[in-house]
Amino acid sequence: MADLEVPHPRDVHQLQGQEAAEAAFEAARARGRLHHAWLLTGPEGVGKATFAYRAARRLLGAPAFPENGLLGADPKHPVARQVSARSHPDLLVLEREGPDGKARKVIPVDDARRLAEFFSKSPASAPHRVAIVDAADDLNVNAANAILKTLEEPPPRGVLLMVSHSPGRLLPTIRSRCRRLAFHPLGIEATADFVSARADVNPEEALRLAHMADGAPGHALSLAAAGALAMDDAARELLAELPRIDETRALSLSEKFRGGEGQAQFALLFERLADRVHKLTTDRAGQGIGRLDRWAQAWETLQRLPREVEALNLDRADALFTALTELRQAAQA
Repeated sequence: MADLEVPHPRDVHQLQGQEAAEAAFEAARARGRLHHAWLLTGPEGVGKATFAYRAARRLLGAPAFPENGLLGADPKHPVARQVSARSHPDLLVLEREGPDGKARKVIPVDDARRLAEFFSKSPASAPHRVAIVDAADDLNVNAANAILKTLEEPPPRGVLLMVSHSPGRLLPTIRSRCRRLAFHPLGIEATADFVSARADVNPEEALRLAHMADGAPGHALSLAAAGALAMDDAARELLAELPRIDETRALSLSEKFRGGEGQAQFALLFERLADRVHKLTTDRAGQGIGRLDRWAQAWETLQRLPREVEALNLDRADALFTALTELRQAAQA
């Protein structure tokens, strides 16, 4: 699935299953009671960032285009073209992607401080100035405090749209100053249909991806593009062989962890292992089979190791064998 390209939300002009959120936003806009800050909450991949860009286009002056839904805009309209080209003077986007196009670990404070200056100016060519933070969860502590200062002094004709996958992790003072819009998963069957229409997968694979993503269509498509099916197959095979560890298979997998994309493949394999171990533990608990404390410990290791490897720059192959050793001990218990 390496040739599957997942479009950036700024280039997506349709959104399924979030009609309630769009109706609430449009009703506030139509009544002239548009809140200055909106917190878009829900699982990753359900369309929050796509909504933010849809709302931004309308706030920036793109007329209604019903063919693309309530907040839809014509992709050929000049506003839509400027948004896609990242050249609209009244739109500011804060995201982990840096000026060099590479993803950063956080959104730094210097980026967040740009908000105050941006909102201090009147719109150049649109009814509003709009800023999108994708995602607020990626703000470091200083950046979050800088955002808070902007929220405490609402800008005239300014609207801030903040995406959050884990709103509970945000500062309470940020949450209290925003109007919240909740976004929900599309559902397994609908997500499978969504993936089937966009990726070269069969119906069974589309259903697997939908389950992996818990019904979040954008997440499911990203998983398909990242090679999640292959990593899920590898996780299933590694667990099926326990308590034996196939060192040849493990070494072959560790080769995928090299280079710039290695971290993503490493994290994906551990995610699939952890998900399958969680299901295995739940099934065993229901049947009263075996000791579960060792499986729970192994699951915690699978959750913890990717963070430690990234933070401490540890060897990924060594981390994989550490996890497999713990899984073998759990299987032998």
